[in-house]
Amino acid sequence: MISPLDRKLLRDIGKMKGQVVAVSLVMACGLAMMIMTRSLILTLESTRETYYQKYAMADIFATLKRAPLSVGEQIAALPGVATVETRVAVEVTLDLPGLAEPATGHIISLPEDGGPQKLNRVFLRTGRFPRSDERREVVLGESFALANNLTTGDSLVAVINGRRETLKICGIGLSPEYVFEARVGETLPNHKRFSVIWMNYRALAVAYNLDGAFNDICVDLAPGAKPEPVIESMDRLLNQYGAGGAFLRKEQPSAQRLDDELRVLHSLAVAYPLVFLSVAAFMVNAVLARIVRLQREQIAQMKALGYSAWQVGGHYLKFVVVIGILGTIIGGIAGRFMGGGLVNMYTLFFRFPSLVFIMDYSALGLALVISLGASTLGVLTVVWQAVKLPPAEAMRPEPPADFKPSLFERIGLTRFFSPVARMALRNIERRPWQAVFTCCGLALATGLMVLPGAMSDSIDYLLTFQWNSQQRQDVAVFLTEPGSGRGFHDLEHLPGVIHAEPIRSVRARLKFGARHRKLSVTGISPDANLNRLLDGTGHPMALPKDGLVMSAKLAEVIGAHIGDEVQIEVLEGKRPVLNVPIRGLVTDFAGVAAYMDISSLRRMMKEGDTINGAYLSLDHNRWDEFMRELKDTPQAAVVMVKRDQLNAFRETTGQSIGIIRKLYFVLATIVAFGVVYNSARIALSERSRELATLRVVGFSLGEVRGVLVGELAILVLAALPAGLLFGRGLALFIMSSFSTETVRLPIIITSSTYSIAVLVVLTASVLSFGLVGRMVGKLDMVGVLKARD
Repeated sequence: MISPLDRKLLRDIGKMKGQVVAVSLVMACGLAMMIMTRSLILTLESTRETYYQKYAMADIFATLKRAPLSVGEQIAALPGVATVETRVAVEVTLDLPGLAEPATGHIISLPEDGGPQKLNRVFLRTGRFPRSDERREVVLGESFALANNLTTGDSLVAVINGRRETLKICGIGLSPEYVFEARVGETLPNHKRFSVIWMNYRALAVAYNLDGAFNDICVDLAPGAKPEPVIESMDRLLNQYGAGGAFLRKEQPSAQRLDDELRVLHSLAVAYPLVFLSVAAFMVNAVLARIVRLQREQIAQMKALGYSAWQVGGHYLKFVVVIGILGTIIGGIAGRFMGGGLVNMYTLFFRFPSLVFIMDYSALGLALVISLGASTLGVLTVVWQAVKLPPAEAMRPEPPADFKPSLFERIGLTRFFSPVARMALRNIERRPWQAVFTCCGLALATGLMVLPGAMSDSIDYLLTFQWNSQQRQDVAVFLTEPGSGRGFHDLEHLPGVIHAEPIRSVRARLKFGARHRKLSVTGISPDANLNRLLDGTGHPMALPKDGLVMSAKLAEVIGAHIGDEVQIEVLEGKRPVLNVPIRGLVTDFAGVAAYMDISSLRRMMKEGDTINGAYLSLDHNRWDEFMRELKDTPQAAVVMVKRDQLNAFRETTGQSIGIIRKLYFVLATIVAFGVVYNSARIALSERSRELATLRVVGFSLGEVRGVLVGELAILVLAALPAGLLFGRGLALFIMSSFSTETVRLPIIITSSTYSIAVLVVLTASVLSFGLVGRMVGKLDMVGVLKARD
C-alpha cells in the first residue's frame, strides 16, 4: 500500500515532470556513455580472450635471418616453454589486375609436416587449407579478400624471390596474430593493399633457400612460467642467426594496437561521464532546493502530524532516487543502442571471427549507484535544511529577501539601466549561491560543446600536418634486403621519378635507464625534403651530423630529454652498442621513431653507402608507367603510397572519430538545453508570485518576461567564458587519453569551435526562454497572489 508521503511524492513529480525529465536526460547522457564504453570494453576484451585462447595465440615472438629446424627443438627444450612453432615468413609484392599500385603480401608458412598449426591457428571463414602436395595453393586474409572482391577459386600474382608466381586461393581466413592487419611501419590498416597469406612450408622455404630452416618462431609458455628467462635464453640461441630479439605478446604490433584502443576506452569510461554527472548533481540540487523552499508549510505540517525529521528527509531523498532510477533506465537503453551501433566501427580496424556486442549488465547496477551517489551528494545540504527546519518556523512564510540596492547600483554602474535590468541584478545578488550553482551548471554544459569541435579541428590539422607538411613524398619503397648505392641508383632512375632521397634503417633497442623500446633507427639525408622532421610548431628541424633525433612521444615513454644519452643496441649485422646523445625532439602523430644522419648511421654500422629504400617524388603523368616498372622490380618488398595512406586514414581513424564526435555533439546539445531549461523553470516557480505582482501593479507582459529572462541571460553570459575555459581543459584531458605509442591526435581548438559552442548554448537559452516566457503569460495572477499564511 502506498504511504501518504509516497502519494505526495508522486503528485509533486507529476507537477514538475518537465524538470524531472530534463535532469534525468542529462544524467542519462553520462550514464549512457559509461554503460556504452564499459560494454565495448567487455565486448572487445572477452572476444579477444576467447579468440586468443581458442586459436592459441603465442606468448613470445622472434624473427631472424635463417636458422636450422634443430634450433627450434633446442628452444622447445628450454624450461618454461610449452609449445614452439617454427615458420618461414616473407614479404612479397602482389600484382592485382585492377590495382595500378603493387600490394604487399606477408606470407607465413604452414607446418612443415603438413599437420595442423600449434600456435596462431588460422580460422577458416570459407574454403580449406592447401593440400600438402600443392605448391601454389594459399589461404588469403579475409580483409584483403573482401576489399578486392576475391574469393576461393580466384588467383593472384605474387613476386616470390624475384619470380612471378600465380597463386590459387583455396581458402579465406584470419588469425589471432593479425587482428589488426597493417604493414610493418604503418599504424593504420590498408586492407586493399596488404594481406596476410598462408602457404605450405616446402613451397615457400624452397623459393627462399630456407628448406630445413626457419626465419620466424612463436613460443607458448607453460602455465606459471615467467617470460623473462625464456626470452634471455632464446636471444642467446638465436643471436648468431641474425635474430632481432624475442618479444612478448604485448609488444606484438596487432596486440599492442588492440591494447591501446582498450586503454582509450578505459579513460573515456570515467572522464566524460563524470562531467555529465556533475552537471546532473548541480541540477538536482537546484530542483530540490526549490521544492524545499516552496514547501516550508508542508514540512511543518508533516512534522506536526508526527512524521520524524528523518522521515521528512527520507521523503525528499526519494526525489533523488526517482531521478536516479529514471536516468539509469534511459541511460541503459541509450547505452545499449549506442554500443550496438558503435561496435561495428571496430571492424574498420580489428578482424575477429565474430564481433557481437555484449551488454555489461553489471554497469547498470554501477550506473544506478553512481547516479544516486552523485545526486545525493548534490542535495545533502538541502535535505539537511528540511530535516533541521523547526515546525514553528516552517509554518511562517520564508522571510522576505533583502531588496536593498545591488552592488552595481551602489557603485553607480546601473544609472542608465532600466528598472527591469536593475531588478534582475538584485535578484541575482540576493541569492548568490544559487546564481553560482546555476553558472557552474551552464559552464559545464558550455564546456561539453567544445570537445566535439576540438576533435574535428584536430583531424583537419592532422591531415594537413601529416600528409602535406611532413610527408611530402609520393611513394616510399623499401627493399627486401639492405643494398648498395646501386640499389638507390636503380630506384631514382625508375620512370617518372623526379627526386629521390635514400633511407637506411636498422633494428635496434633504445635504452635509457630501466626503460627501453625496440624500433628502427632511420637514417636520412641532412637536407631531406620529402619526409621532413618538424618541431612542435610545425617548422622543419635541421638533422644534426651526430646524435639522435626522436619522437617527443618516444622520449616521454623512455623518460629521456634533449641532451640525455641513450644506448643504441643494434639488433642486426655486427650488433654494435653505442651511447648517443639526443639532439632534438620531433612532433609526429603515428607510431614512434628515431632518426640519425644517414652518414652517421652508416659509420655506426661500419658499412658503405647501404640503403633499405627511398622516398620518391613522382611525375604523376607517368604514374602508371612507374607502377608497372616497380611491380617488375624483385628487390622492392614494400611500397607505401602516400595517397593510399591518406585514404586509409579517412576510411578508418577519420571515420571513427567523426562518429564519436557526432555522438558527443548530440549529448552535449541535450545537456545544454536541459540545464538552461531547468534553470528557467526553477526561476519561474520561485518567482511566480513576484512576477504576478508586477503584472498587477502595471508592468506589461513583455516587461515581466524581461525581468525573468534578463536574470537568466545575465547568468548565461557570465557562464560562457568559464565554460569555454573548462571546455578547453576537458578537450585537453580527453584527447590526451587518445595519445598512445601507435596513434595520437594534435590538440587544436579553433575560434570557430568556441563560436559554435557559444551559439548552441545561446540557441538552447533562447528556446528555453521562449517556453518559459509563454508560461509567464499563463500565470494565474489571482491564485499566486493569495497569501500563503
